Amino acid sequence: MIKSFRHRGIERFFREGSKAGIQPKHAKRLRLQLGRLDTARSADDMIMPGWKCHLLKHGGLAGHWAVWVDENYRLTFTFEGTDAVLVDYQDYH
Repeated sequence: MIKSFRHRGIERFFREGSKAGIQPKHAKRLRLQLGRLDTARSADDMIMPGWKCHLLKHGGLAGHWAVWVDENYRLTFTFEGTDAVLVDYQDYH
């Protein structure tokens, strides 16, 4: 279950469907990814074809996971137990 967000736009999109804080072209993929993340119990549950799920190993996001949204955009998160936390939507490259 998603317990916390770092990005207010992605939180509003998840809770209310508002596209105001995201790239509208990412809405369909983000809806799928957030739905999957909300039911995931570990990062392994996010391994899906085309999502390029990977563990970040360097910098301030070391230990977080990332899935590919589009171009340079990623959905990043980490787990506390079986809950997804610190969910972020970012262009980190």
